[in-house]
Amino acid sequence: MFQLFLRARAHNFLSSRREDKGFKARTVERDAETDRVRIDAVMVAIDAALRDAEREQVGLGRRVDDALARASVTFGNGTDEYLEREALDNHHQDLFAADISNGQRRLKELTSSIAHLKFVRTAMLTRFPDFKPPQLNH
Repeated sequence: MFQLFLRARAHNFLSSRREDKGFKARTVERDAETDRVRIDAVMVAIDAALRDAEREQVGLGRRVDDALARASVTFGNGTDEYLEREALDNHHQDLFAADISNGQRRLKELTSSIAHLKFVRTAMLTRFPDFKPPQLNH
């Protein structure tokens, strides 16, 4: 009995909804604006990721160069420097070497990521030729 009641209520609800509103498609302008907003959101995300990766690359490059310069100063310039170097100096050299190695590894990863992000950005602009990136106000 209760099921019949629910079925009747659902039927009445749905039929009243169909009578009130028929199917209406959006305007072409509204569809175009919706598409533009979606593409813009993707492009903004790509551009932000690209900008962040490039900033990280520049900053890390400076730090790696600085570490290389500091390591070369602590190395000494004698031909037998490595034979007479104190343990503390060896320890510092090992730390510099590890930092430099990690920095160079990350720089290599960033170079690859930046290239991929630039490719994705170019692909987006190629696939959506009518898209015009927003102009930045300086």
